[in-house]
Amino acid sequence: MQNFTNGKTPLFMYLLLVISWVCCTPAEKQEHKNWNVYGGTKDAMHYSTLTAIDTNNVNRLAIAWTYHTNDADTLLHSQIQCNPIIVDGILYGTTPKMKMFALDAATGKQQWVFDPGAKISADTSAQTRLMMAFSNTGRGVTYWTDGKNDKRLFYTAGDQLICLQTTNGKPAADFGKNGRIDLHDGLDRDVKDKFITSNTPGIIYKDLLIIGSRVAEDATAAPGHIRAYDVRTGKLKWIFHTIPQPGEFGYETWEDKEAWKHLGGANCWAGMSLDEAKGIVFVPTGSVSFDFYGGKRLGPDLFGNCVLALDAATGKLIWHYQTVHHDIWDRDLPTAPVLVNMMKDGKKIEALAQPTKTGFIFLLDRTTGKPVYPVEEKPVPIESELAGEKASATQPIPTFPKPFARQSLSEADLNDLVSDSSFLDIKKRLASYKTGNIFNPPSKEGTVIFPGFDGGAEWGGPAYDPATGILYVNANEVPWVLKMVEVKEKAAKEENYLAAGKRLYTLNCMSCHGPERKGSGNYPSLINVNKKYNDARFLQLMRSGRGMMPAFNHLSEQEQNAVAAYILENKTGQAKKFIHEQKAEDAYTRLPYTNTGYNKFLTKEGYPAVKPPWGTLTAIDLNTGEFVWKETLGDYPELKAKGIHAGTENYGGPVVTAGGLLFIAATKDNKIRAFHKRTGKLLWEADLPASGFATPAVYHVNGKQFIVIACGGGKLKTRSGDAYVAFALPDKN
Repeated sequence: MQNFTNGKTPLFMYLLLVISWVCCTPAEKQEHKNWNVYGGTKDAMHYSTLTAIDTNNVNRLAIAWTYHTNDADTLLHSQIQCNPIIVDGILYGTTPKMKMFALDAATGKQQWVFDPGAKISADTSAQTRLMMAFSNTGRGVTYWTDGKNDKRLFYTAGDQLICLQTTNGKPAADFGKNGRIDLHDGLDRDVKDKFITSNTPGIIYKDLLIIGSRVAEDATAAPGHIRAYDVRTGKLKWIFHTIPQPGEFGYETWEDKEAWKHLGGANCWAGMSLDEAKGIVFVPTGSVSFDFYGGKRLGPDLFGNCVLALDAATGKLIWHYQTVHHDIWDRDLPTAPVLVNMMKDGKKIEALAQPTKTGFIFLLDRTTGKPVYPVEEKPVPIESELAGEKASATQPIPTFPKPFARQSLSEADLNDLVSDSSFLDIKKRLASYKTGNIFNPPSKEGTVIFPGFDGGAEWGGPAYDPATGILYVNANEVPWVLKMVEVKEKAAKEENYLAAGKRLYTLNCMSCHGPERKGSGNYPSLINVNKKYNDARFLQLMRSGRGMMPAFNHLSEQEQNAVAAYILENKTGQAKKFIHEQKAEDAYTRLPYTNTGYNKFLTKEGYPAVKPPWGTLTAIDLNTGEFVWKETLGDYPELKAKGIHAGTENYGGPVVTAGGLLFIAATKDNKIRAFHKRTGKLLWEADLPASGFATPAVYHVNGKQFIVIACGGGKLKTRSGDAYVAFALPDKN
């Protein structure tokens, strides 16, 4: 652990912050006692004022209850990423198969379960219902009440936005069509054949549910427009076009004036935050698709990679701030911005803090969108060997605070804990890659992405302590390699299914599963997949999607059959005649380049090619910009046995409490931990039944404080789990 004692906030600033917190209204204080919103509160602080569990007694925490969903699937690497909410003593969460459940929050006793696939029309097969249930990984649910008897829950399973009654878990018949809305509808474009879901809960403003979406990462993606629905009827109340249309602000920044008809992405998959008093919803967006080649979307790509400030009542743009211009590195904004009150020159500033995958934090004035401290537009490498690409000449670089993750990989940074032959191997490979600048354009020889595609910061988001002004952010510090290849396979007038399937695999599947179908990153191998799937089941999977895999309904039936014949190695199917079909949007979707997969830069032993730490947890004083402390997060058991505290990749965020604690699971090693929030000292840890790739929730029932974590595993080649585990102090005898 590093402890940065010289950068402490001056005492008078702490006093001002404490006074401002003490002067909060009772309603504001009460808000941070509850956990009835994803992330705790609409300001995205991940903060709790509960103090029953503190630095003196946290080592006495024990399991209070465990709830098993009984629908994990280790074969399909199911996950639970849910941050549950607690309302009136009832805990609401989701399962690996996207069921929603209600539990007694004090005992874990089940109250009801809703299965989104249980009552689909009779002409839908059981297999398709199963695939639909797996078609997204949910991170939580949204609650709304009129303050009287109308109490509703919202979440997304597959492409369906579903509204349930809290009392019995049954669909609210007056919302949409029998409690459901198809997210394909209302996007001002025909996207019926495209993949769309929502993995992160929406946010409530008065009687509106405001939501983003998850769409595909390739050139066939649906647009990521932001929508608001009436919570009672499901009627669409407003839409904000994240890819602006003619006559809208931002449209003039696009070189191709027809691009809005065909391009997708610029979506908010990471969640939102809300300044309820100002009526402003803050929306972080991802890149415009395709992620790694921008020759069909020249220009800065507004509103990709932006923090958007929208009028929550109308969806009108108030301001925007772009954190990456013309993103060709998949540098989506990965989490909702945190609403913070910080000190500058002795004055309190209402700001937001937006962590990024690159390790930067953008501090922006909440009202104007202007940087609180200078952000410099610095020249970056622009030479691209990809025909048609035009990288941005500059990128915005914050001057305050300093990055919380390493951003450059040199020979001196390489992992020297491995064998000599392994070290020589990574040294040789590094010499063949482009490295040294986080904005090196994608290349055919390979460009080092560091931090990797999964951060820096990730979707778990940071925690913020309003009493001290300290932001806590966990990070991945693992390099990846992006390698581009030219798509040479051209459709012949006549070809067989084998040739067509291989060509279509290159265009649609290789970027995730690799050129040899061996998998990459978190994407599985497709070798011998014919032992798990027959033709019918594989085609169902292609048409519905599952987990990280989108649906491929943009492919025709003939094209889907050709891909299936190629991947399943069906010799009879591969011999069939394929007739090429020309489509109007081919000019945008048939790209000249694709990538060879999401490949981590690893040693022969399977460890990251960079020196540890590979996972970190950093406490940053937003008033001074200094690190208060920085701790390595997580362990590899075999390295820990040798005295090496290496850290692991981590997914899910921390929670900070007024009891002086910071709780976090997130790591690969099946642990949940509590740190002293001021010093970073590890005070407590406990084993979980599976990795807790989620954010804990902190709540109280009948005066007793609990910490609950979803233990779904399934990522980083860990075992899938089905448990929610709640911890509390033992009852006094």
